Amino acid sequence: MLLAGGQIQCWGLNDNGQLGDGTLTNRALPEDVIGMMVTAKAIAAGERHTCAVTTRAGVKCWGSNHDNQLGDGTNVDRVAPTDVAGLTGGMRAVAAGEQHTCGLTAAGGVKCWGSNRKGQLGDGTGVDRNIPVDVAGLTSGVSAIATGWQHTCAVTIAGEVKCWGDNQDGQLGDGTAIDKTFPIDVTGLHSVVRAIAAGARHTCVLTVAGGVKCWGNNQNGQLGDGSVTARVTPLDVAGLTGNVSAIAAGKQHSCALETSGTVKCWGDNRHQEVADDGESETIRPIETRGHSRNARALAAGGEHTCALSQDKIHCWGSNVYGQLGRKA
Repeated sequence: MLLAGGQIQCWGLNDNGQLGDGTLTNRALPEDVIGMMVTAKAIAAGERHTCAVTTRAGVKCWGSNHDNQLGDGTNVDRVAPTDVAGLTGGMRAVAAGEQHTCGLTAAGGVKCWGSNRKGQLGDGTGVDRNIPVDVAGLTSGVSAIATGWQHTCAVTIAGEVKCWGDNQDGQLGDGTAIDKTFPIDVTGLHSVVRAIAAGARHTCVLTVAGGVKCWGNNQNGQLGDGSVTARVTPLDVAGLTGNVSAIAAGKQHSCALETSGTVKCWGDNRHQEVADDGESETIRPIETRGHSRNARALAAGGEHTCALSQDKIHCWGSNVYGQLGRKA
């Protein structure tokens, strides 16, 4: 959680130090991240690591570093923030995947580091990197980035989308199921995209018209098209064609924030991450009753979802490790 003053608080699983409080103790309530001598302006949480962009435009990461996802030139876990090598300034956004991380520069370029076994770093190789490397062909012109488990996507300033990495379920959206080690164009998205979210093996975008399109794995209905059929190119999410202001993607579920402040979710609901008070998957968007009235921001973790409403955060879904920010 990023506070108004730039401070960071985290909670939940902490076995690799991903909460950044200097310990390996799980927390059911928010704890301050230590060692941030400068405040943050953006944060991102991966599977077992966390990163922040500071107000000085540098990137710091902490938590698991088994796959070099902290980008500090080592594979040593960190229980407090550490600088990403070479990224002490000139950065404006960061995205954290399962075992890799990517940053967006002020010039609109993309740099990635960590695991690269599926080509998710986009440098044309399958070689892991413990410091940031440039994504091939994306040294400028990018406005937003998103990281899934083992794939990465970028929105260009022209409103198009490029993806790379794991593609076994069509999550790259290029009409194939072939992995790519460098960025390729997502089919059918020309000058229409303003935001993007990546789940474990699926991807969703918010269009400039306020609609939502998704593609990739759909075994739990996380594409929201009324089926459980995987899609290798973007399809409209049922009923969301013109009034959405933000989107989020978890492991196997997706959510959208409507301009009215209502949150709707779809997909896997075994841990009530869709919040319909049941446990069956939902293949079309449904309103998250009782959790998200008048919301103005939205985020999704692996099996949980959070919405910011005025000055309160409402979370729902799995709470095994205290990730809802309250005691079970």
